[in-house]
Amino acid sequence: MSYVPSSFRVDDPERIRALLAAHPLAVLVTFGGGCLHVSHLPLKFVPDPAPHGRLIGHFARANPQAQQYDPSIEAVAVFNGPEAYVSPSAYETKRETGKVVPTWNYAAVYVYGELRFFDDTETTHGVVSGLTDTHEAKQKDPWAVTDAPADYVNTLLGAIRAFEFRITRIEGKWKMSQNRPGADRQGVMEAMARGGEDEHAVLAEMRLLYPDKPV
Repeated sequence: MSYVPSSFRVDDPERIRALLAAHPLAVLVTFGGGCLHVSHLPLKFVPDPAPHGRLIGHFARANPQAQQYDPSIEAVAVFNGPEAYVSPSAYETKRETGKVVPTWNYAAVYVYGELRFFDDTETTHGVVSGLTDTHEAKQKDPWAVTDAPADYVNTLLGAIRAFEFRITRIEGKWKMSQNRPGADRQGVMEAMARGGEDEHAVLAEMRLLYPDKPV
């Protein structure tokens, strides 16, 4: 269970799906064999079946997480979006009372559900091809699985285990200074504008939340 205060909660499916597409490398946590298993995996969101859709991905077959899975314990995939440190110096409250502490602004999506494994070559090939086509779409010269020799691909397919993650619920958390006074939010946005790539990504999210702020 994730901790998502109501002020940080985002339920908008479009914003959630945009984060899943922009930050597809998830942390997948499952339980099996008496312990938790954790892997970083690129996962692709598929909108069907309703109401929540599913994720598709694959493990290395040698990964214990691919073999030791207890479907009675809910799995969770964590997608991390834009994030940046927030210094107390950004707050107007620091100058007024000094009663401030450091924090972090970030966006994340927690996806809960159950895994279903595939062990046939055709389905596994489809999963790998789907992931590849999605991530190669932005390349100048997109690579396809069919560009590699078929016998080579088949050998590699035997070394992985594909799966789909049937989603039962999704929680979006955008912690973007909602719990701070307006002047503090303005100060944070100005600080993000002076930062680097990470800070600018957070600023873009804050602008969506606070379109009236002149930054």
